[in-house]
Amino acid sequence: MRVKAHGGPEVLTWEEVEVPEPEPGEVRVRHTAVGLNFVETYLRSGTYPLPVPGGLGTEAAGVVEKLGEGVTEVSVGDRVAYAGGPPGAYSEARCLPARVLVKLPAGLPDAVAAAAMLKGMTAEYLLRRTYPVKPGDTLLFHAAAGGVGLIACQWAKHLGAHVIGTVGSKAKAGLAREHGCEHVVVTSEEDFVARVKELTQGRGLPVVYDSVGKDTFLKSLDCLRPRGLMVSFGQSSGPVPPFDVAQLSAKGSLYLTRPSLHVYTAARDELVECARALFEVIATG
Repeated sequence: MRVKAHGGPEVLTWEEVEVPEPEPGEVRVRHTAVGLNFVETYLRSGTYPLPVPGGLGTEAAGVVEKLGEGVTEVSVGDRVAYAGGPPGAYSEARCLPARVLVKLPAGLPDAVAAAAMLKGMTAEYLLRRTYPVKPGDTLLFHAAAGGVGLIACQWAKHLGAHVIGTVGSKAKAGLAREHGCEHVVVTSEEDFVARVKELTQGRGLPVVYDSVGKDTFLKSLDCLRPRGLMVSFGQSSGPVPPFDVAQLSAKGSLYLTRPSLHVYTAARDELVECARALFEVIATG
């Protein structure tokens, strides 16, 4: 699948492309399953930088067909998956850097791995490293019925947290409750700041996870306790407008981070550990 210019779905074209021999440090992977993610709409539209013309897609699972010179991370025939590296997962086969691949454990289906890598590893770094969730923590996770939210809210509950989730409609509320949320706020009907204040007896939260962006950012800050952490990891409603950083002081010496999976898995050992933790919680249900 190729993208020749930024735009809507109409810019995607299905083309025959010859897959080259892997360069040093690369492998050729034959895909068995490909994941789809909201972030790819950002790339396709040009909201996030994407070289055009070029490929699209950020995660997949498959089998290693051929090794380039110097590759030690994987072997021919290995079942592997990835969520990173150059765009191009929307394809039957491709070459990509061996360092972004992780081996799949026996018993983990290719389709599950392809669907879980980007969203699941995002949940891992958010909950275990950006803010290490502890038993008894109460946290707010926006878009709880979204791709990352459905995984992250289950995982947060598994870690012993009390999860408040927001959703955009009543139809999604039940889904959020079934996937780890103790409390669900339908944002079209209820003010989530007031609900958080009620649930925490006015104390606020140690952390808020926000992938919505423009529509929720400033109100999310009002949900935090003094020295709480605002984790802004997406912008499905649009980019967060510029704001006066003195607001962080006025609202309680708050912390703000804008993390990305790329940085949290840039080191090979961190990538392998991130995937291992994800595969473990999938395997144990």
